[in-house]
Amino acid sequence: MSAGSNEQHKKPKSDIEISQAATMRPIVDVAADKLGLKSEDLVPYGHYKAKVSLDYIDTLKDKPDGKLILVTAITPTAAGEGKTTTTVGLGDALNLIGKKAMICVREPSLGPCFGVKGGAAGGGFAQVVPMEDINLHFTGDFHAIGAANNLLAAMIDNHIYWGNKLDIDARRVTWRRAVDMNDRALRSIVTSLGGIANGFPAEAGFDITVASEVMAIFCLAKDLADLQRRLGQIQVGQTRDKKAVTAKELSASGSMAALLKDALAPNLVQTLEHNPAFIHGGPFANIAHGCNTVIATKAALKLADYVVTEAGFGADLGAEKFFDIKCRKAGLTPNCVVIVATIRALKMHGGVAKDDLKKANLQALEKGYANLERHIENLRKYKVPVVVATNRFSSDTDDEIALLKRLCSTGGAECVMADHWALGGEGAVELAETVVNTIDTKPSEFEPLYPDNMSLWDKTRTIAQDIYGAEDITSDKSVKDKFAELEKQGFGDFPICVAKTQYSFTTDPAAKGVPLGHTIPIREVRLSAGAEFVVVICGAIMTLPGLPRVPAANNIELASDGRISGLF
Repeated sequence: MSAGSNEQHKKPKSDIEISQAATMRPIVDVAADKLGLKSEDLVPYGHYKAKVSLDYIDTLKDKPDGKLILVTAITPTAAGEGKTTTTVGLGDALNLIGKKAMICVREPSLGPCFGVKGGAAGGGFAQVVPMEDINLHFTGDFHAIGAANNLLAAMIDNHIYWGNKLDIDARRVTWRRAVDMNDRALRSIVTSLGGIANGFPAEAGFDITVASEVMAIFCLAKDLADLQRRLGQIQVGQTRDKKAVTAKELSASGSMAALLKDALAPNLVQTLEHNPAFIHGGPFANIAHGCNTVIATKAALKLADYVVTEAGFGADLGAEKFFDIKCRKAGLTPNCVVIVATIRALKMHGGVAKDDLKKANLQALEKGYANLERHIENLRKYKVPVVVATNRFSSDTDDEIALLKRLCSTGGAECVMADHWALGGEGAVELAETVVNTIDTKPSEFEPLYPDNMSLWDKTRTIAQDIYGAEDITSDKSVKDKFAELEKQGFGDFPICVAKTQYSFTTDPAAKGVPLGHTIPIREVRLSAGAEFVVVICGAIMTLPGLPRVPAANNIELASDGRISGLF
């Protein structure tokens, strides 16, 4: 979130106040005017949000694709970068300069909404609305995903309780329950206490819903049939003779798919400037693959000439997974990458404390630029043209702006200042024009970082060395044995999904900038057979976060007239 320099916005309202003051158009009108959709193509959820029917989406398959623009960012800091805000602002700006554009972003999780991060609907005058609905329940997709996840858990326990025909070894059940909330007390639990009527006591645990394999499947499935096929491939554990047991063998995939049937249709909303936006799916990029649904992205590419999407956290996590998992699996070809940075955040990477970021500091900026430079170098390995978007703050000085532009130019990347938080699409017009020109003059030659037939260990090491700048990866024998076992079982062609802190190229969140000489320790390996990737858990990353000492939930209030305050 940035405070723009425009005089009329010296004292900007909060994001939620700006959202609540907005005049929204009926979503059926936005769909008709901007996308040519008829009312029967939509499933309305009130006046301002709707799902686009899967039947209609199926009619789009023969239409040509538009251009795909990925918005990513430098390594995140407490200073803020504004990736979603830039995604929204760029989409509005493209429409403002006469291009038919849509945005595709992820649905927010309740965990960070009530924890630390707050909402995820953009900010300032570059937001998607209705903001409160989007951040709180929305169309119920996450509830459906959590229900499907936990239905499978219940069916595993029930199968064991009623005779265990599949001979499941209760000690080797790997499927975890899910909750869309930061709740550390549920990370490791014991189930079925209280006597024989409640089943067999066992160790278990919860992941946050956005880390569930069901969420990953939901986001990567191309249609309902593919969704059910992938759900059936989920491995829930092993038999006593160590054979894998799947959701299909438990006859669970059909009922799980039924719970997700309505959710799989993309959610259509609007920006503050009444431009169309798909908000659908929401895996985190630090513990999952961090991209919105394939269905929404592919539909948007048929409906618009330019599609702006985002990937979670910094480019080392979100963009890497967008390219190496989503694009690889969905056959997508990105045409341009926009990497978001702020001068404040770069100074923080250069060693400046958060309280001192408003002070000009060219030396710290130049030192912190190394983080941005590393991300640019990494993105170029995918052979996609890169543009730097600097999300402007009122404290940025002319000298700092000039220095950053000079550093980017020396590195061969065009740097554009953007003020969309304060001005909406108008503040990102130069960015939009630069992106369009880049796409027109620098054709993408996209290719993933590693081939399918590389070993799982070498894929992980390639990511660590080429993207994180590590010297090597390390693990104990059990991890190496797990890699070998997965390859023997036929999963060696799967891509890697690294679960790692988002705050550093290392596994130490305090290591800012561009650390050198580090190794990446692998703690655990999990197979996501339905999502069709292998999760490699590194360092101390948690798949169920906890609330901070003072959670954001403490500041949220509901007035007697139903208005919410403090949400963001």
